[in-house]
Amino acid sequence: MSSWLPLSPGERSVAIEILVHGPLSRTELARRLDLSQGSLTRLTKPLIESGLLVEVPEAGAPAEVRQGRPSQPLDIVAESRAFLGFKITDDMVYGVVTTLRSDVVARLDRPLTGHDPAAVADLLAQMTAELAARHPALAGIGIGVGGLVRERAVVGESPFLQWRDVPLADLVRERTGLPVVVENDVAALVEAETWFGAGRGLDRFVVLTIGAGIGYGLVLGGRRVPYAEEDRGFGRHLIINPHGPLTPNGERGSAVSLLAIPSIRYQIRAATGRDATYEEILAGAAAGEPMASRVIGEAARALGTLVAQIANFAMPQKILLAGEGVGLMDVAGDAVRETIADHRHPLADPVGLETKVSDFHDWARGAAVLAIQVLVLGADRA
Repeated sequence: MSSWLPLSPGERSVAIEILVHGPLSRTELARRLDLSQGSLTRLTKPLIESGLLVEVPEAGAPAEVRQGRPSQPLDIVAESRAFLGFKITDDMVYGVVTTLRSDVVARLDRPLTGHDPAAVADLLAQMTAELAARHPALAGIGIGVGGLVRERAVVGESPFLQWRDVPLADLVRERTGLPVVVENDVAALVEAETWFGAGRGLDRFVVLTIGAGIGYGLVLGGRRVPYAEEDRGFGRHLIINPHGPLTPNGERGSAVSLLAIPSIRYQIRAATGRDATYEEILAGAAAGEPMASRVIGEAARALGTLVAQIANFAMPQKILLAGEGVGLMDVAGDAVRETIADHRHPLADPVGLETKVSDFHDWARGAAVLAIQVLVLGADRA
């Protein structure tokens, strides 16, 4: 990795454009970045010499024509470096190894038996060593945590881990010798979807996650909008129905009380005295069980209201629903869409709604994308 750094601002722009949209011809690159051919040649030459970029055959051109063509497209050497991404939950650590283009090439998960910061860092170091044995070109580590993260290094507050002011980046760096980036897990997922997923090429884009909590990320002008309260209460104080349920982790009738998986399970347990998994509750609603149907119906209407409010105020081109709770759409998607329509102007454009059934490896991949952005490209996404 050291041979690539430091990238100048111009080199960084070229590398990012090819990474996200490539392979691209020099003519197209110059047009996209508003550069002369001479300036582009000056910027791409060191990137090719360092091994970050490579000339590739033009798709569809005969082999005898492709060889030695001066206008060959440029592409990122995606396999030249590997990146580790970790997602930490309250009881598991999920790890992935990705290429420069965030393609996942390996997975490794381990149970988290305690929340002591040093012990968690030890576990991450052990997982890193195990993965490094199979992928020796590791260039850096990204870590996603549910909570408030400062300066991409310190976990200021994490209710799931019961952490305050934990210097996680330093703890892991000391044990692995690799550069480390720590970020809020929703922010990392938004970055990954913006560069390589559902938001690629969009100017206005929203990610809404449903799971242990409710997460929200907004992209404007193709860049994620950071905010100081990230993961410190979105949905917890956003009241959907003031007469709705009161749960331990949210105001009465809030988005969290109506939609988050722990809240849905709490409602069923309080009403029936029976502990049920989220999947069992969804299955019960699909089968017409009265209590499950009522709780899931309320959740569907809450989601529809929330999506409509986001669409009305942020006006995104697309809203991505992600997280382990999006199975709600399979059971009650019609109710969600009907509620969206009820809360939108009759002549408003339809909401571009996409659902992605994601597991924790997607969150880990998002953390790896942050590592790519910050450690390799020096992309200022804050």
